[in-house]
Amino acid sequence: MTQYTVGLGCDRGVALATVREAVQAALATAGAMPEQVTAAATIIIKQDEEALLALALEYGWPLHFYEAHQLAAVPVPHPSETVRRYTGTPSVSEAAALLAAGPNTPMTSLVVEKHKHRGADGRNATVSIARKTP
Repeated sequence: MTQYTVGLGCDRGVALATVREAVQAALATAGAMPEQVTAAATIIIKQDEEALLALALEYGWPLHFYEAHQLAAVPVPHPSETVRRYTGTPSVSEAAALLAAGPNTPMTSLVVEKHKHRGADGRNATVSIARKTP
């Protein structure tokens, strides 16, 4: 069974429902089930983001946090200057998914690139999914 990692990015104060909807849509796009996910990951400045913590707990996924410089070192298909302005790295979800998948995981392992979702709360969540290296 193929295993995956999920990279998460979001607006501050995002609702759990918004993140859950984004993750469920991204998993459906990948043709993956939540039980195939071995970990979720994001940037360290989100370590107190309640929706991300609650989602990881809900699914039973370990949640890894990376420093901006670690994320910035990962080549990604969709770098963003807006994301860099706010976080210090041009990518959170794509880079976090790749880092969590294993050392030197290539960007070709991304099965879902930067899936963006705006929830009913008016906030955004971004999800990327990487195939875990065996």
